[in-house]
Amino acid sequence: MSKLPLVLRELHRSETNLARDLLALSDRHRAEHEIHHVARDIARWSQIHVRRIAEAGRDYGPKLRAEPRWDHGPLNTLTQRVSTALGRRPEAGLLLLADLRRVHRNAAGVSLDWELLAQAAQAMKEQPLLDLAQACHPQTLRQMRWANAHLKVSSPQIIAS
Repeated sequence: MSKLPLVLRELHRSETNLARDLLALSDRHRAEHEIHHVARDIARWSQIHVRRIAEAGRDYGPKLRAEPRWDHGPLNTLTQRVSTALGRRPEAGLLLLADLRRVHRNAAGVSLDWELLAQAAQAMKEQPLLDLAQACHPQTLRQMRWANAHLKVSSPQIIAS
């Protein structure tokens, strides 16, 4: 029996979490305009991936939500207010590093999930799933590289200050 439904379910879960983490990063660091806006933009990639995985899931068994909840409700509003209050305080820098590390680790996990799906789809001759992985995986790699680049640029001044 094929394990593709399990792979799709895990990929859906991990992409959903990555989108949530990117949106949380954006909300927590509103004072860092580049972080705020780019994190929102690349979170949309994961949101699109989640929809595409849910659509693919219909053909392979699992019923996955195409539009899961993306924020944390009232906590989201509180996070935005705290972000505005903290502004550019030194503590916000350490929080930024922690958030970027989390996004990088999660994007690396999602990347591995895409690799697993692509390898399985290729072995099982499931061209639609292989096409899906080939379309979405490069964006996940870009999300990971973005977080890594910001860690490299931000960490020296945050840690040294």
